[in-house]
Amino acid sequence: MKRAVVLLSGGLDSATVLAIARQEGWRCHALSIDYGQRHRAELAAAARVAAALGAAEHRVARVDLAVFGGSALTDPAIAVPRAPSSGIPVTYVPARNTIFLAVALAHAEVVEADAIFTGVNAVDYSGYPDCRPEFLAAFERVANLATRRAVEGAPIRIEAPIVRLSKAEIVQRGDALGVDYSMTVSCYDADREGRACGTCDACRLRREGFRAAKLADPTRYRDGATFA
Repeated sequence: MKRAVVLLSGGLDSATVLAIARQEGWRCHALSIDYGQRHRAELAAAARVAAALGAAEHRVARVDLAVFGGSALTDPAIAVPRAPSSGIPVTYVPARNTIFLAVALAHAEVVEADAIFTGVNAVDYSGYPDCRPEFLAAFERVANLATRRAVEGAPIRIEAPIVRLSKAEIVQRGDALGVDYSMTVSCYDADREGRACGTCDACRLRREGFRAAKLADPTRYRDGATFA
């Protein structure tokens, strides 16, 4: 069976990507990154999703980006914004997807995977520069210059099956594949139980995606949550 490393955050997008990879016949080595994120409930969600969607294994790698800060997701002194903003928001984590893909690449070499699947999206997203197709293409070139398996004739692919889909299209695709989105956590400021705040950018995009898809939103919100 063909093998893939699937980056699994525990959110809506990466859960959909894992379901897509499984449907396409990949043996999936799910990989989550504990990077010091404030919304740590997503790691528990990732474990649930990996088990439910039939990943061959689920590993958590620790790369502490909180030592640098610079983002509302890794620095408690920076508040998560509650309204859309112009430009790249403070929820951008410097070099996050570059680091995640590099860690996934190391894992892929060890398990002899032919592909790395990622849930990055360049349509309904927050404008992060490391979510663009040209970044993924560039990283794939780097991966195949930097790894033993590639120079020995076994190149690796970076697969981003939802990169050009709207959030509604992602939800519809996952729903058709049987993804239980109630297991997932997308909120940037979720509480310890994984309940969403309702006002951050991730909550807004998720809620609008379900609405546009004309599907019931199973997101669990914490008591007193308001909606942007």
